[in-house]
Amino acid sequence: MALPTGTVTFLFTDIQGSTELVERLGDAYPAVLEDHRALLRDAVADAEGTELDCRGDEFLFVFADARRAVETALQAQRSLAAHQWPAAGVVEVRMGLHSGEPTVQGSSYVGVDVHRVARIAGAGHGGQVLLSERTRDLADADARDLGEHRFKGLQAAERVYQLVGEGLREDFPPLRIDGGRTEAPTSNETRMRVVVAEDSVLLREGIARLLDDAGIEVVGQAGTADELMLKVRSYKPDVAIVDIRMPPTQTDEGLRAAKEIREKHPETAVLVLSQYLEPAYALELLSESAEGVGYLLKDRVADIPEFVAAVKRVGEGGSALDPSVVSQLVGRRRQDDPIDQLTPREREVLELMAEGLSNVAVAERLVVTERAIEKHVTSIFGKLGLGADSDHHRRVLAVLAYLRA
Repeated sequence: MALPTGTVTFLFTDIQGSTELVERLGDAYPAVLEDHRALLRDAVADAEGTELDCRGDEFLFVFADARRAVETALQAQRSLAAHQWPAAGVVEVRMGLHSGEPTVQGSSYVGVDVHRVARIAGAGHGGQVLLSERTRDLADADARDLGEHRFKGLQAAERVYQLVGEGLREDFPPLRIDGGRTEAPTSNETRMRVVVAEDSVLLREGIARLLDDAGIEVVGQAGTADELMLKVRSYKPDVAIVDIRMPPTQTDEGLRAAKEIREKHPETAVLVLSQYLEPAYALELLSESAEGVGYLLKDRVADIPEFVAAVKRVGEGGSALDPSVVSQLVGRRRQDDPIDQLTPREREVLELMAEGLSNVAVAERLVVTERAIEKHVTSIFGKLGLGADSDHHRRVLAVLAYLRA
C-alpha cells in the first residue's frame, strides 16, 4: 500500500505506566496488550489510516486527512474507556498528533515531523490527546490551548492543544515536558554527541528519548545506512549507535556502515545493536581493535542504566560487549590457547573485562576489593605475554586474545 504524500498527519500512541502494568498483571499482560492493539487498529482501519510501526505498547499511524486522524484519536479513546479491563490493569493511552510534509523513505517517513509527534505524545498523560497547532488548524478541532512549549532536540517551539470532546477527560496534570529528566549539564560541561541509526521509528525515538533524559545529545537520527553515513560526516558525533540489519536488504548494511565509520571516521565510536545473537558479526567488528566499539543485543536497551553506561563507555574509548556474546565466544576451545593458563577466577575477571567493565565495576560484580582485581589483571597480562604498554591498550589486547578464534 502506497503511503500518503504531501501534508500528512501522524498519530503516536503509547500506554502510560506500561512497566508497572506488566508487573501488576504478570502473565495476563499479553492478552491486555493485544486488546489494546485491536481497539486502536480497528479505529484506524475505520478511518483508512495506515499503521507505520508497532513496538511493545507504542504505535505510529499516518493519515492523509487531519480531520480523520483527530476523529480516530477521539474514537480510540472512547473505545479504550469503554473496554472491560482487568481490575488490576486499566489501560490508559496518551496520544499525540502532528501534521507536516515528511519525506517518504521505503515503508516509512523521515524528517523532523516524525520526531515532533513523538515528543508531543510523550508530554501527555493517559487518556489525553494532544495536538500540534498545525493539526488543530487543519482539522478545525475543538481543543484547549495549553500554551507554547519547547521540546528537547527540536529548535522551534510548539503550541500544544488538548483535544476536547464527548467522552474525553479534561482534568490532567501539567504537560510532562521535562518530567523524569536528569539535570542538564552546566555550561562548562560538554555533552556526549550521538547519532542513532535504526529503521524502526518507535525504537529509534525511544533510544533518542532515553539518551536525552540521561544528558546525552542526540544530534541526528537515521533510518538507512546511507543516511547514517551522511549524519556522521555532517555532525562528527562521539558515538554512532547502529542497528546491524537495515534497509534495503535487512542483512548486514548496518555492520558494513559501522566498519566504514571505524575506517573513515576513527574519532567516532560505534555501538552496534542486534536483534539476534550473531557472534561472527561481533568478531568482525572487533577484528582490528576493541577500543571505542560495542555490540549489544537490543533487549539490553530496556536496562536503561546499563545501556547508557555502555554508550558512555564506548564514547570514551572503551568497549561494551553483550554478556551473551562473550559467553558464547569464550566457550570455544582452541589448541595452544594461552587462555588455558589462566585460573578460573582470572577467566572470570577477563570475561567481565570483555564486557567493558572497569576494575572497580569488576570488583563490585565479584564482591571483592579493587586491589584484588588489579592483581588478577596484572597476572592476566603476564600470562598472555602482554608486556609494558599503556594499561588501557593492554586491556584491549587481552580482550581480543580472549575472544578471537
